[in-house]
Amino acid sequence: MRPELGVCYYPEHWPEAGWAEDAARMAAMGLTWVRIGEFAWSRMEPVPGQLRLDWLDRAIEVLGAAGLKVVLGTPTATPPRWMIDRFPNMLAVNAEGKPRKFGSRRHYCFSHAGYQDECVRITEILARRYASNAHVAAWQIDNEYGCHDTVLSYSDAAQQGFRDWLAARYGDIAALNRAWGNVFWSMEYGSFDQIDLPNLTVTDPNPSHVLAFRRYSSDQVVRFNRAQAEVLKAHTDAPLIHNYMGRVLDFDHFEVGDDLDIASWDSYPIGFLSERLDLEEGHKHTFLQQGDPDMQAMHHDLYRAVGRGRWWVMEQQPGPVNWAPYNPAPLSGMVRLWSLEAVAHGAEVVSYFRWRQAPFGQEQYHAGLLQPNGRDAVGADEAAQVAGDLAKLGDLTPAQARVAMLFDYPSDWAWAAQPQGSGFSYFNLILSAYKALRRAGLSCDFLPSRQRDFSGYDLILAPGLAVLPPDLSDALSASGAQVVLGPRSGAISDDYHVPDAGRPGVAGLDVHVDLVESLPPDHTRAVSGGGQVMHWQEQLSGAAEVLLQTEAGAPVQMGSDRLSYLGAFPDEVLWDRILGAAAERANLSFMRLPDGLRIRDMGAHRFAVNYNAHAVEWNGARLEPCGVAVWKDGAQVL
Repeated sequence: MRPELGVCYYPEHWPEAGWAEDAARMAAMGLTWVRIGEFAWSRMEPVPGQLRLDWLDRAIEVLGAAGLKVVLGTPTATPPRWMIDRFPNMLAVNAEGKPRKFGSRRHYCFSHAGYQDECVRITEILARRYASNAHVAAWQIDNEYGCHDTVLSYSDAAQQGFRDWLAARYGDIAALNRAWGNVFWSMEYGSFDQIDLPNLTVTDPNPSHVLAFRRYSSDQVVRFNRAQAEVLKAHTDAPLIHNYMGRVLDFDHFEVGDDLDIASWDSYPIGFLSERLDLEEGHKHTFLQQGDPDMQAMHHDLYRAVGRGRWWVMEQQPGPVNWAPYNPAPLSGMVRLWSLEAVAHGAEVVSYFRWRQAPFGQEQYHAGLLQPNGRDAVGADEAAQVAGDLAKLGDLTPAQARVAMLFDYPSDWAWAAQPQGSGFSYFNLILSAYKALRRAGLSCDFLPSRQRDFSGYDLILAPGLAVLPPDLSDALSASGAQVVLGPRSGAISDDYHVPDAGRPGVAGLDVHVDLVESLPPDHTRAVSGGGQVMHWQEQLSGAAEVLLQTEAGAPVQMGSDRLSYLGAFPDEVLWDRILGAAAERANLSFMRLPDGLRIRDMGAHRFAVNYNAHAVEWNGARLEPCGVAVWKDGAQVL
């Protein structure tokens, strides 16, 4: 694999006379891919049925003539104003019952059949016109599903669609009443037409109802994406891509990815640190201009799994963003570091957002590689430097890691429905385990919860896996790997009941969860030998060996030397102990990396990235502030 670089470009924003110069400068910078079109529906079809694609023809030709490969986006994330006149009820509705009005983007409800038909129509038009164009080398469907909290819609279309979905799932209303436990609080229904959406209730709605609606809403994203994918597949063999976002768990990305060839995501490390990470303020201050050292890597590994090994960064932050509470500039070297770190995790392409900073609209404070007047912005030199770095690295060979972590989107929906404590977050639990792996220098593969083949893995983690089907439990037990389950794994059935077998209900593991406690953020419990329990603790019993316990004698981890259940949310020290012991049993090399230094193995290459604002000495090399070092077969090449 030879990674490449790209950029996002909006020819409709700029005079046509400057397109050729922009294209030539992109190529000279070492960029080979350019994404266009994903927000341009009003220029493609300014009036219903009146197409204006001649400008797009010329833009693709200009870019292709410069040697650039085009990713053409379907423009369905930004329906034009006339679409709202055609379908006034296509707008998504928030949980308070208010429609999400026109004037921004992603203003559609996934359940609206009329709008989906329009999306199929414009996709068909673009496919027929450009599928055979030699310059169009890939397609992006829509843009950032779920961004701006746009998966859950409480519209009339969603309500009717949900009722139909429930009827297909349960068959008759009596079965639904049993599955949801609607005898509780006298919530039994007489027909599917009586079922409303789970919003605007007096207090918490039935979690079974909530989880079913979350599953339905995810299915609508899958259906919407599939409709466009099927059109494109009928016309082209070029790869189909979607660009996911960071910490957006509202739909099942694995199921959307089943209809695509490549997963990509939009990486904004500094914006995410400020807006989307629940970390202590001291940590945020230390990495204010670098981003969290593990947030990007976690998503790289996650989307590599979603793409079944093929993934890109479609939008890489090259300077300050405009949408976070605070938007500092990256430290010198960070654009290069982020880019090479993505490559270390297997990215085929790293594409910068955007080419020219917009001089108008909502993103005019969002930096690009160029300023609006065409002068190089601060990230341009580093992007060009990355192109030179990639030439030095040559071919890279992805390899399976020896550590895997199961990731399950429905588990996030379940724990959001009944968190049992404001400190419990599925995302935070996964990230805390992933951070511990990174501190230990262990490369990790994410796997979907539907995975049953665990060949080649020596250590498998499954934190917070809400539903633990018997065949998954059996596959984990038979894997031969070190397996660490919990906390909260196997805690519910598909319909959000306590499982008949109890919690966690793992065959061959005599551990029982007798009760659960959630803890306030200022309350922790010390564990014998070091570390603390925070947020969450389960009372465990059973015949299995107690591997860890609190200083008060309460079991924290129980099991055998191969399969264990962790009944608490560990702090960093405790995670390090748990994973250190598991790694030792699995014969994995367990390191203690300096703070802010992270490594990633990529076949024969080992990458080291220094997220610190100060230099670090490691492995015989000096990594400058925000610096990168790469070894191949033990010899330093970068």
